[in-house]
Amino acid sequence: MNLSKKKFFIIFCIILVVIFLCFTTISYGAEPKIIKKLNDAFEDIEDWILKLATPAAAVAVGVGVFMKKFSFGDEEKLRTAKKVIKGSLFSYGFVLAIDLILSAISSLID
Repeated sequence: MNLSKKKFFIIFCIILVVIFLCFTTISYGAEPKIIKKLNDAFEDIEDWILKLATPAAAVAVGVGVFMKKFSFGDEEKLRTAKKVIKGSLFSYGFVLAIDLILSAISSLID
């Protein structure tokens, strides 16, 4: 390609992007049904994960505490118990942080 064809191609792409951006900002107040179904499905999944994460973290911490309690001084079991407790608390905190981030993003979009 020579230089004039490259310039034409670049200008053509920029014009197409500007045109598409102008037309996509017009929404006519409607949302496609499939998008609404997908959004509802993702919200249901998010709620389900949050409802499941709390008991799962509690069970994991409980298992770690029992492992620590019944290790009878075994250093390997104590380290494993501490890893289980830290890992479960970290995972639960991560799930809550993701929920916070998604809530912030959805409030900015709406």
